[in-house]
Amino acid sequence: MRKTFAVITALAGLIGTMAAAQAAEVKILTAGAMKAVVLAIVPEFEKQTGHKAVVDNDTAGGLLKRIDGGETFDLAIITPGAIKELATKGKVAGGTNVARVGVGVVVKEGAAVPDISSVEAFKTALRAAKSVAYIDPASGGSSGIYLTGLFDKLGIAADIKPKAKLKQGGYVADLIANGEAELGLHQISEILPVKGVKLVGPLPAEIQNYTTYAAAVGAQAQQKDGAEAMLKLLAGPSGEAVLKARGMERPPS
Repeated sequence: MRKTFAVITALAGLIGTMAAAQAAEVKILTAGAMKAVVLAIVPEFEKQTGHKAVVDNDTAGGLLKRIDGGETFDLAIITPGAIKELATKGKVAGGTNVARVGVGVVVKEGAAVPDISSVEAFKTALRAAKSVAYIDPASGGSSGIYLTGLFDKLGIAADIKPKAKLKQGGYVADLIANGEAELGLHQISEILPVKGVKLVGPLPAEIQNYTTYAAAVGAQAQQKDGAEAMLKLLAGPSGEAVLKARGMERPPS
């Protein structure tokens, strides 16, 4: 009886060890706007694969520098340009465009909603705001880089500069929610998750800018199968439903 129990215990331990060996941590590097999407897919990914997803977030520019510096990862979700650059350096294998998102305007919940229905109305709203928050372009955030150029193009850069509230990374809407800024500009998918704020709407079509995101498996990926499984979910029906719920869409083919 004791011998039988010992055998069963040994088998149970062996099975547990095998299961632990099969399960692994899959490191996913993602640019800001895709963070909420990836986190929403993680439960399904972990259920299907048995692996644990470790998600690390940064600006597109920040991720590019980190990967260039030798950081290892399994899957990277950045801009197509960054993926292409990394591919030429042998840092990633291939690349698939998975999503795109436009820039939106955000105010505090309960605050007056400005008119942004036209380019002129948008300019008036920015001039009238006591403070305007957006991602610091120096941090490498794609929306901040675009907006800096847009302000110059619209002739309002001098109006915005003295009242700009620059965010180094994360959610610009946090500055709106805590009262540090009156009006914010950020990618829509990074506005919707924040409580205490209201999405006014997207930029007027004539000046809208879409950031496209691409995903690629790391050339030195330790968990290649896990990375490919996450990429499959992102590019599939589950991923599309999550994108729509977060103000994103599939990029045109």
